Parts: sequence; structure tokens; C-alpha cells
Amino acid sequence: MGLLPRPLFTEPGLSLAMIRTADKHAKIIEAAIRVFSRKGFFHARIADIAKEAQVADGTIYLYFNNKYDILISLFEEEIGKIILEVKLLLDSEAGDDPRKMLRVFALHHLQLMDDRRELAEVLQMELRQSNKFMREYRLTKFSEYLDIISGIVKQGQQQGIFRPDVLPGVFKRAFFGALDETARLWVLSPDHPYSIEETANQITDVFIRGINTD
Repeated sequence: MGLLPRPLFTEPGLSLAMIRTADKHAKIIEAAIRVFSRKGFFHARIADIAKEAQVADGTIYLYFNNKYDILISLFEEEIGKIILEVKLLLDSEAGDDPRKMLRVFALHHLQLMDDRRELAEVLQMELRQSNKFMREYRLTKFSEYLDIISGIVKQGQQQGIFRPDVLPGVFKRAFFGALDETARLWVLSPDHPYSIEETANQITDVFIRGINTD
């Protein structure tokens, strides 16, 4: 399953200056992903990100207050893109079957972490090492991402497919936790013995068997 292409700026009324501003913002974010992945968040400097993005150091401060601001923006924007991608895939590939929805979610998440290794390393490793980020950031987008899982469970309960006693809030964290731990191990050791599809199906099957009504 391939990832959806990144959306282009096609809205009418956008000026050339606005497009250039958005493009430079995106370049800085992409550069930060590469630098944080390569050097680690704590060792990375604004100058490193500016050099990677091919902009002046001062240009960074036109868009971001500091390195933590870049990290938060990176997380918000990338998770926002992932949410859009997975919702589109659920609509196009899963239909109304909540079991298939969970399978599509799992496969897309693992595929993304495998395809975008630098992003995966930042999301899986660097964010967790930033106490300031974990303490101050409200994880709004991340909660929205997990709510996709709990929404699938609720739909399955309404259809009589999943057990009514299952707590969607608990399930979403357990299900994502299994995917997250698998992705973390892949970041640490890229040579994994199982295919992405096989891994996604295995994880999904274990959880579905636990909440199916039959």
C-alpha cells in the first residue's frame, strides 16, 4: 500500500508570496526531520537545520521561535498528514467493515514508519527523549489519531461485531501500543524478519479475536 502524495497548494486566491512562504516553511520542517534523525534533537542546532534547508539562520526565526517550536510544529503537521491519509484510505479501502478498518489502519501505520525512516526515528525516539515536549505539549493531534481506532471499535459495537463490554479508550492504546512497539524495534533494527503486511495482519488478528462477538 503506497502513501498518498503530499497535497499541493491549488486553492484559488493564494498569492505567489503565500505559496513561497508555505513552501519555505515546509522545507524547514523537512530539513528538521533529516537533521533531528541524523544528529538527534538535543545535538541539532538551528544552524544545522538552516544549512540543510538551504536558508539563512535568521530565516528560521521568521517561522519558528526556537528548536522546540520546530519539533512541535513538525509533530503537529506530520501527524495531521497521517490522519488525512488514513481517513482517506479507510473510506476507499475498508468500506463499513470495522475489522477491515483496523487492518487498514495497522498496515498504513507500519508502512509509513518503514517508508519514512527519518520521520519514524524522530517520532519514535527523539520526541520521547524530550521531557519538555512530553510535559508541555497537549498531544491534540496524536489524540485525534488514536481516536480513529476507538471510533472504529465503537462502530463495530454498534454493528454487533465487537463485544459491547470492550472499552474503546483502552483498546485504542493497547492496539496502537503494539504497532508503536513494532515500529520502534524497526527503527532500532531495520532488518525485520517479517513483511509489513504479515506483521500488520498478525497484530490485527490477535486484537480482533479478543473483541469479536462470535
